Amino acid sequence: MAEAHHEPEPKNFAPRNPPNLNPPKDDPISLTDLAQCDGTSSDHPTYVAIKGTVFDVSGNDAYGPKGAYHGEPLTKPAVIIRPLDQTNLCINIFVVFAGKDASRALAQSSLKLEDCRPEYDDLGDKEKTVLNEWFTFFSKRYNVVGKVQGP
Repeated sequence: MAEAHHEPEPKNFAPRNPPNLNPPKDDPISLTDLAQCDGTSSDHPTYVAIKGTVFDVSGNDAYGPKGAYHGEPLTKPAVIIRPLDQTNLCINIFVVFAGKDASRALAQSSLKLEDCRPEYDDLGDKEKTVLNEWFTFFSKRYNVVGKVQGP
């Protein structure tokens, strides 16, 4: 009897109520400008960058100064929920990702400030898959406002 080949079901990252997103922009955003968009000032939007693509998360109050995704740096370990868990999309990411390219931290499911950096090429396939899932997750929820300019 031949073994049946099981194909994994495709992951669905579509939100229950899909937002009306603007066409993606590729405006250059410097690291200095990105850093100012960390959710701490009403004078600037709140941005999170993944793989060099900058997402505007300002419309989500959870990233604001009083929101669930914004807060003091963690003093004890915390769990981060990966986007493939469709039963609970409440992600406790705090301020560590806002105003930065958080690619490495997202790929590693890390909330450590030192992991919040753009380098991810040296990571394994599993971590790169997680990063791509995060990119898809953000792409379906937030406007793309630009691309991170080099150092």
